[in-house]
Amino acid sequence: MNYTRRIGLRCYSTASPSTSHFNQRITSLKNAPGPTKVDDALQLFDEMLLRQPPPSIFQFTQLISVIVKMKQYSTALILFKQMRLMGIPTDLYVMNISINCHCQLNHVAYGFTLLATIFKQGHPPSLATYTTLIHGLVLADRVFEAVELFKKLLKDKLYDPDQVMYGSVINGLCKVGHTSKALELLRYMESGSCKPDVIEAAKMLIDMEEQGVSPSVATFNILVNSFCKQGSVKDAELAVQAMVRRGLNPDVITYNALIDGYCLRGEIGDAEKVLDGMVKRDIVPNIITYNSLINGYCKKKQIDKARHLFQDIQDKGFIPDVVTYSSMLQGLYDSGNPAAARELFNEMQAKGQTPTVLTYGILFHGMCKNSQTTDALALFHSLGSNELMKDIVLYNILIDGSNKCGKPNLALDLFDELLLKGLKPTVRTYTVMISVYCQGGLFGKANDLLRKMEDNGYLPDSVMYNVIVQELLKKSKCQEAENFLEEMINRGFMPDSTTFTMVLHLIPNVGKESRMRTIIQKLTTVERKDGRILNLTSRLVP
Repeated sequence: MNYTRRIGLRCYSTASPSTSHFNQRITSLKNAPGPTKVDDALQLFDEMLLRQPPPSIFQFTQLISVIVKMKQYSTALILFKQMRLMGIPTDLYVMNISINCHCQLNHVAYGFTLLATIFKQGHPPSLATYTTLIHGLVLADRVFEAVELFKKLLKDKLYDPDQVMYGSVINGLCKVGHTSKALELLRYMESGSCKPDVIEAAKMLIDMEEQGVSPSVATFNILVNSFCKQGSVKDAELAVQAMVRRGLNPDVITYNALIDGYCLRGEIGDAEKVLDGMVKRDIVPNIITYNSLINGYCKKKQIDKARHLFQDIQDKGFIPDVVTYSSMLQGLYDSGNPAAARELFNEMQAKGQTPTVLTYGILFHGMCKNSQTTDALALFHSLGSNELMKDIVLYNILIDGSNKCGKPNLALDLFDELLLKGLKPTVRTYTVMISVYCQGGLFGKANDLLRKMEDNGYLPDSVMYNVIVQELLKKSKCQEAENFLEEMINRGFMPDSTTFTMVLHLIPNVGKESRMRTIIQKLTTVERKDGRILNLTSRLVP
């Protein structure tokens, strides 16, 4: 669509619509069908530009994102240019969208120009920035340049690539016939925390066969593991059958993937059957095999079976590793045996197994849940200069645990401590801290933290909004609760059952004005196929 900006040719009211008014219209555009959608979006953009003061960059970005989803990339770039001309500041998120638009238009060189601009502005590019550029290079058939950029990110340890970035590189390698390199990359993914997507693995198998390359057991194992990680164990079984038909014999890695897949689904009986079949084929189980079963037993709260297997493998000469101990710790806490869990933790250290972040996370969560928050904090601070003292996940667990144990001051101290260390709070950190402030009646601080969170590039999620609204209602701050509830709905989030029930109890009888009633009725009114309007709360909202 060739769209030329002609601000000033249209006339609109000089009145300033509310923030919620623009949010509602943007949300409507997201769900609107038909060809008029683009024109409606452009008209709304003009109105937003004319408002004084203009809406936030967040609202402009939301609107232009709608246009990008309609694949109107050139139009989106023109709108961003118009924003700059009007003096509206842009952020990294805006720059990333602009880079994506250029890449989709096969103008990847302009994308790299924007990357240079990001550096000049003093903002470090995000993972999304580089992922978009790599995808753009692949789209432009510049696959080797994409691979070189990917290698540089890995070498310089700038970011940990995610599935999207890996997928772009793997697809690019397959595109130019380098399936062996794609396989190496899939294997590398398997060894790390970012597991390959099953579609990537399956596509690579097809590409290999089209090029006359016979997939190996290792290749099939990647596919089997990918299916299992995504919960499609039956498809994994079919992949194993395909292996056998081609004369390939499944190995211990294949069976471990199947056992882990069944255990993740809670289907322990099927996992045990796989183990039996494995033994019948003279394939010797390893510690990974038993770790999956122990973890499966613990998740099903079959702690006696887990304990029996834990002892049995030691009798067979296996040495439990940190994964084994971590699973057992989780199982003991979940089954209400905190004393046994702490004893096992001490045994683990005595046997030379170094606890990981995951291990400490399980331990601290279990201790806080059993009213041992002070002991958990003492153990945490005893780590001294250990790198684990800089792990935000552990801080999140301890802050949340302190708050739930009725010790908000400890939570506040921990939050101050992590900020002093220069650690970056996550959405989880902000959610817990906002809850701490709300429960203490410090709603001003909660609101300030919420806005600071947005300034730092994190957007509130459904959990956070529900926490805020519920705490405001508990403190009878109905006006503030209404404001946040409306903001929440305008951003596309739904109240959970607890919030909804609390709101319903506050709606007055018929005849009395209520903004809350209007908000809820708007939320729960739907249009049927026959055009009639149905109110889902007609029996609940008086």
